[in-house]
Amino acid sequence: MVDMVNNRFRKDMMKNASESKLSKDNLKKRLKEEFQHAMGGVPAWAETNKRKSSSDDESEEDEDDLLQRTGNFVSTSTSLPRGILKMKNCQHANAERPTAARISSVQFHPGAQIVMVAGLDNAVSLFQVDGKTNPKIQSIYLERFPIFKACFSANGEEVLATSTHSKVLYVYDMLAGKLIPVHQVRGLKEKIVRSFEVSPDGSFLLINGIAGYLHLLSMKTKELIGSMKINGRVAASTFSSDSNKVYTSSGDGEVYVWDVNSRKCLNRFVDEGSLYGLSIATSRNGQYVACGSNCGVVNIYNQDSCLQETNPKPIKAIMNLVTGVTSLTFNPTTEILAIASEKMKEAVRLIHLPSCTVFSNFPVIKKKNISHIHTMDFSPRSGYFALGNEKGKALMYR
Repeated sequence: MVDMVNNRFRKDMMKNASESKLSKDNLKKRLKEEFQHAMGGVPAWAETNKRKSSSDDESEEDEDDLLQRTGNFVSTSTSLPRGILKMKNCQHANAERPTAARISSVQFHPGAQIVMVAGLDNAVSLFQVDGKTNPKIQSIYLERFPIFKACFSANGEEVLATSTHSKVLYVYDMLAGKLIPVHQVRGLKEKIVRSFEVSPDGSFLLINGIAGYLHLLSMKTKELIGSMKINGRVAASTFSSDSNKVYTSSGDGEVYVWDVNSRKCLNRFVDEGSLYGLSIATSRNGQYVACGSNCGVVNIYNQDSCLQETNPKPIKAIMNLVTGVTSLTFNPTTEILAIASEKMKEAVRLIHLPSCTVFSNFPVIKKKNISHIHTMDFSPRSGYFALGNEKGKALMYR
């Protein structure tokens, strides 16, 4: 029996003084009556023996079918959604070989799960990418050779490295484990070899010289094929995705497009609103050209309009950075463009393509762990994104 008098909720259910105690079944009935009185009848969901219509039977069958099999019912969309990018922090790529010197190059190997980290501490290090510990594979130390840029060859069998103040180009043969210095390229009159690009098909090496010269070398023999000359100085250059063209950003705000085979200038256009260029990148699918300027604006152009027009209009001008844009990288699927400025802390943004909108959740400004970024790269299937900063950390995100 349940006491009704001393409970303030049940007191109101008593119909007369004799109901000071009720059995559990009677209390259950009384609660039902109270509920139905409050609801104005029995609600539809409470009717157990209600006959279902034929349409309900069909949906019931569908539900049964749903419960019969296991698997993933939530299909992922084929293209990357805009707005918020799902990403998480991983262990630093170079955690097993800490350094305080600035990281000048971070690059993922085109075929293996390896990331290369090189910096001003004269070392090129290779790490296996697993996101948890990133074990070190090896380090190559180059005497008196602070690395300005290091880069894998297109097939991933060689590492090329240049220094901040030397004309030597080091080639490390990964299969043989040999370090080959290229002291002098015949016909190359540069005092310092610093900035260079490797063509996506692996046949050419482009060296950005002084006084507006670009030198095209054979990747196989490291011999000079020919040189090209622009007005002003060369700020940055890049190959098109098919390796047939070279885009060069100059120190006076113009972009030159060269044909690699004939080494003739195909077109020359003014980068809108730019006083002088700092960086340039082309997308892997051959659709976009991105030009970064000194004032923090990144202009995204259609590649076709860059080949035909002298004043092409950008698809979008990205104004999120306020200092000179020194690094630009497209991801392999051409869905993200990463932009960064080394002049200011936390100055990195990821841009969604084709909407040209910025992902709002990166970087996390409160954490302030990114600092000044000098280099960026996406892994070959865009599973990882790595950044190298001036504190010697190669940050990595999944």
